[in-house]
Amino acid sequence: MVVPHHATGARLARHRLADELTGLVPPALLADLVAVLAELVGNAVRHADPLPGGVVRVAWRLRTTERGPSVQLRVTDGDSGAGPRIRVASPDAVDGRGLHIVSGLSSRWGVDRDGLGQSVWAEFDPAGSHRADLVAAG
Repeated sequence: MVVPHHATGARLARHRLADELTGLVPPALLADLVAVLAELVGNAVRHADPLPGGVVRVAWRLRTTERGPSVQLRVTDGDSGAGPRIRVASPDAVDGRGLHIVSGLSSRWGVDRDGLGQSVWAEFDPAGSHRADLVAAG
């Protein structure tokens, strides 16, 4: 789906994800997926350029395995130059914790670049096995 490169884009993406995956994944996993998708879209809006048309592309893939559901989220924007990175945020900082949330809730996350933009993705392994490995491809 595409959403506006605007704060409302995160809300639209969260609602669509929740509508489509409710009943297909456990509620705790769905809550993690919604939180991570909100962070990824929010970061794209705050820190990256939009894709042509002033949008951000949002996608997810659900695979059912013997161990349970496996989900990948992917948010594609027009690139930010520097790319996403985990920052150290002081207790008084008002931002800088988003990728800590992504890292803590997902099994792994990373960035793919293709010359037209960047895709930040997060994967969730079956049965909630959160490892939080950063895998970045350039």
